[in-house]
Amino acid sequence: MKVMIVLNTAWNLVNFRAGLIRSLVADGHEVVAVAPYDDYASRLADLGCRFVALPMDNKGTHPGRDLLLFLRFTSLLYREKPDVYLGYTIKPNIYGSLASHVLGIPVVNNIAGLGTVFIRDNLLTLLVRGLYKAAMSGSRHVFFQNNEDLGLFVENGLVSADKVSRLPGSGINLETFVCTPALPSGNRPFCFLLVARLLWDKGVGEYVEAARLIRNQYPTARFQMLGFLDVQNKTAVSTEQMDEWVKEGIVEYLGVADDVKPYLAAADCVVLPSYREGVPRSLLEAAAMGRSIVTTDTVGCRDAVENGVSGLFCRVADAHDLAEKMQTMLELTDSVRADMGLAGRRKMELEFDEKIVIGRYRQVLDEVAALIATADKG
Repeated sequence: MKVMIVLNTAWNLVNFRAGLIRSLVADGHEVVAVAPYDDYASRLADLGCRFVALPMDNKGTHPGRDLLLFLRFTSLLYREKPDVYLGYTIKPNIYGSLASHVLGIPVVNNIAGLGTVFIRDNLLTLLVRGLYKAAMSGSRHVFFQNNEDLGLFVENGLVSADKVSRLPGSGINLETFVCTPALPSGNRPFCFLLVARLLWDKGVGEYVEAARLIRNQYPTARFQMLGFLDVQNKTAVSTEQMDEWVKEGIVEYLGVADDVKPYLAAADCVVLPSYREGVPRSLLEAAAMGRSIVTTDTVGCRDAVENGVSGLFCRVADAHDLAEKMQTMLELTDSVRADMGLAGRRKMELEFDEKIVIGRYRQVLDEVAALIATADKG
């Protein structure tokens, strides 16, 4: 079949969907990857797919621009005529799905997380829920990455219960992210690492405040951050703010990296105090490499970690509780943290292997192919 896979950035396609794209191509499907053009677009050809650039105002809510995006999707879909549309992230899931329904193209959605708009309860939330309901109503199948998001959509009537199922996040390639024993702590400084898009809703502010608190007792402890600054999001941490923290000597900003494995390998503990997630890829990667984790007891994060076994939970938006849990992790012995890391690795092997995700997509695509064959015979 001709499969169109659409996300809000080419970076996202390369970093999170490469395994799926390679597998679909290996199965004989023609894959068309669609996203706004960025520096990662040129890498998509290496995956065996064809890239089509589609401008997209990812974080804006202007009705005129969103209408234009719907028309762009309609034009692109009419021109490409894919057999199935795979949508990810909010705007492709809404406007790409609506355009596909108009043209009679089967749709499979993936709700990777509900983002900041679902953290708050306001008029925008009501609008987005209405758009989701309109978009999901005609979809063939809707994947969710955690049961809370799935339940929210079904209970609020945004999608029918017979169309949904849970996927283990975006999955993790366990052959790429291998278990790597942490270096003995010895006399070197203990190193915490946060890997994320640097948004306030990821708990970045709480991480910095926790670092200040821990430094009072452990002045040599290191607190690193890796990820994009100034992204197109109203809750993004600014470059100026990061510069202030670095100048203060509280955190080390590592910039952006295509390969996070060396940074994870060098860390003693990975921290993500996010307010809400789908299932955070950074925690899957950390667990796969055998790192102990501190994260919030909230939607998505709790799916990736078993409290007290592979990591520790803290309260959402509570820097003091976060500092307490991080200090607890720092004070554990190397062997206890190593056992936590191994438990996390086993969890990834049992629940989050990328092969599970690919298998579910193959199953749904086989169902779509069967429907197309039946319609052709009719």
